[in-house]
Amino acid sequence: MEKLIITVATTGAWPKKKNNPNVPVTPDEIAESVYQSYKAGASIAHLHMRDENEDGTMDKDLFEETVKKIREKCDIILNLTTSGELGAEDERRFDHLIAIEPAMASFDCGSMNWMHWGVFENHPRFLEKLGKVMIEKNIKPEIECFGPSMIYNALYYIDKGVIKEPGHFQICLGAPGGVTATIDNLLYMKNLLPKNSTWSAFGIGAQHMPILYTTIAMGGHVRVGMEDNVYFSKGVLAESNAQLVERAAKAGEVFGREIATVEDTRKILGLKE
Repeated sequence: MEKLIITVATTGAWPKKKNNPNVPVTPDEIAESVYQSYKAGASIAHLHMRDENEDGTMDKDLFEETVKKIREKCDIILNLTTSGELGAEDERRFDHLIAIEPAMASFDCGSMNWMHWGVFENHPRFLEKLGKVMIEKNIKPEIECFGPSMIYNALYYIDKGVIKEPGHFQICLGAPGGVTATIDNLLYMKNLLPKNSTWSAFGIGAQHMPILYTTIAMGGHVRVGMEDNVYFSKGVLAESNAQLVERAAKAGEVFGREIATVEDTRKILGLKE
């Protein structure tokens, strides 16, 4: 099977140190966590930023500071979020992409009721602006799909030229307000993807492990990290993001999947240097 790409999602916009004291939230903490995850086998780092209250923020300066610190440590591929702050204006959600020009960034193909208390809005106006920026800066979209409708939206944007082919999809399962994390849902969504696309998946919460193992067995790539799970196992908090990466790498080896290096990953996904 194809080499296994492991993405580490270190922080996210929601879990705080009260949920797990090991969640990295400052630029120094995030950079060190990314570096340790890189050494454990991650070739992509999906980055969110936090403000002084540990709330998610799209502050461009924090992105630039954190990226600089990561670049001083390693050459891991950077995948920057465009949805780390609910209610942020369109330009605030992609100004950091223009400044940093990462290899990848998230492209969330639809809106949803997030966690049953807020609206995760991805207006068509925003998605078309974002797609234009990504094409101009040669940034590969990570097409995040929290349900089947988002895959159909992505197909529309591919057909319209807002997203270039081949697409790279991230199947996101288990977020309250989105599709539940079941193997049936994973199989259904995977089978909706264009044949020439690459794909990755993750499960949030208790179904994290079944989704991880099934994705690896099916030939997909995986995302792990404390953005999605602050526990390593039932009742046991994760010690670090690297611990979660190490487990994913071991699982890949069990299934005969060699772990992709940064160079491998650039080739598999067709990323700029």
